[in-house]
Amino acid sequence: MLQTWVPPGIVKASRLRRSHAGGAAVNLALVTPEKAIKLAANDFFRQHLSKDGKGLSVFKEMLAGCGAGMCQVIITTPMEMLKIQLQDAGRLAAQQRMPGILAATKLAQTNPVLSRSYNAVPSSARQTISATQIAKELLHTEGIQGLYKGLGATLMRDVPFSIVYFPLFANINRLGKCSEDDVAPFYWSFMAGCIAGSTAAVAVNPCDVVKTRLQSLSKGANEETYNGVLDCVSKIMKKEGPFAFLKGAGCRALVIAPLFGIAQVMYFVGVGEYILSQRAFNVLSP
Repeated sequence: MLQTWVPPGIVKASRLRRSHAGGAAVNLALVTPEKAIKLAANDFFRQHLSKDGKGLSVFKEMLAGCGAGMCQVIITTPMEMLKIQLQDAGRLAAQQRMPGILAATKLAQTNPVLSRSYNAVPSSARQTISATQIAKELLHTEGIQGLYKGLGATLMRDVPFSIVYFPLFANINRLGKCSEDDVAPFYWSFMAGCIAGSTAAVAVNPCDVVKTRLQSLSKGANEETYNGVLDCVSKIMKKEGPFAFLKGAGCRALVIAPLFGIAQVMYFVGVGEYILSQRAFNVLSP
């Protein structure tokens, strides 16, 4: 039987793309409820913190953002956990196929799901791992807390993000109003979401670096292990320097900016309320 020869580099890139596609699937499934909780919780806290329909002070806006950030981790923590494990699987698989980079026993001592999928076996017998497999394995071995590993670090990232994002968005969006009783046009809300989202993303990037390191269950060759937030911060500072906390800040800002711009516009125009045939409302209504 004739077989088509494919360059090894293309095969490797294809496998890595499939792994990152798995992480994208987790995001697509969970990012909608995460953003819905975040925006609705902020609206809820803003309404309860306002007095007699008056506008909120910056401190109260930050307090509402803090409450929204604490609510969203119900979805964010397992979403990030599964996404990171899928991305780790592809990264370790690439190392596994490169001689002298990673021994098979290294994987076997880390995550059982990943090691079963990517141990040194013939490529025809190697199976692709899924988010469902990882979730089932974590629930079986560690219980529900397995999906919430790194909850403290996730709170440490998402709460400051919301504290920065929501007041900044509200004040930028307010600049687009012709009068106090008017509403800003949707394109202004999009721009405000992009600016506030990218600013908040860069501001909390050190927390995101720590969270990602803590939630990575399977370590590659010469990769450090961490025992909590303080240990992680200390080891990164000692071995990689302060600039390591800004790794990926630019890419994160590029992703977060349109994500929050689009999410804010959808919330602004009341897509959910329209689908449910209810009256649209504005999150920034006084």
